Amino acid sequence: MTKIYETASDWNNAAEKHVLFFGMSGLGKTRLASLLRAQGDWFHYSIDYRIGTAYMGEHISDNLKLQAMQVPFLRELLRSDSIYIGSNITFDNLAPLSTFLGKPGDPMRGGLPFEEYMRRQDLHRRAEINALLDTAPFIARARDLYGYANFICDTGGSICEVVEPENPQDEVLSALSSNSLMVWIEGSEDHTEALIKRFDQAPKPMYYRPDFLKAQWQAYITQTGAAPDAVDPDAFVRFTYAAALAHRAPLYAAMAKNWGVCVSADDVARVGDGADAIALVGHALEARAPKA
Repeated sequence: MTKIYETASDWNNAAEKHVLFFGMSGLGKTRLASLLRAQGDWFHYSIDYRIGTAYMGEHISDNLKLQAMQVPFLRELLRSDSIYIGSNITFDNLAPLSTFLGKPGDPMRGGLPFEEYMRRQDLHRRAEINALLDTAPFIARARDLYGYANFICDTGGSICEVVEPENPQDEVLSALSSNSLMVWIEGSEDHTEALIKRFDQAPKPMYYRPDFLKAQWQAYITQTGAAPDAVDPDAFVRFTYAAALAHRAPLYAAMAKNWGVCVSADDVARVGDGADAIALVGHALEARAPKA
């Protein structure tokens, strides 16, 4: 569980800085990555973008084609290879990936059968693990191909769902921590309330551990009395999200304790540029250092 940089001095004096930010979506991971990238000497590696392009791209495209095949006009054009349908996923627009994950429940309201929903969740799990394990090769690629010595890995909020932070032999965390400094952006209770309110306004699909998800599905059905194919998809994901924040918090904390360092979301919000972001990481290492 050794960190790549043990002290603030190690970090500040490093010829190559490699950092990975993790935590709940909406607390500033991508913003920090963008600020560092704007300096011109940082390579930005987005886990969600890698998932949506390298590992889920074909599944996403097939889902789009499946929907198009239900429209007679488009069906004939697709069958004759007269049109092309694909996703336009970008760092700033990951909607095609979320749309593919979907939400379980009433098909008349856009819901998926729960078995199909879980199949897609499993595809995402495998894709996320692969994308995380691609971090080290991309560090080398950024340096050797593009000439970037500095590297930031911008992870998805579900990273904690695909690792075992208390296991010192965890394959993913071992690979990540040996090649980058893992930094948790920790939110407060106020941040949690704000995230829940924002999610309530625009509920979106997310990845969760299968045991957690199955328990939430059963709890929702028991509480509402709804048949599986009559569940309101948006209501279910709202119900699940609040529980997910409580479920993920100790996992993130264990990742920071055993594999990295921690910064507060309030401090992240005060970061104005790439230099501030670099200083923030140095302060986190300073705070983590044992007192003499």
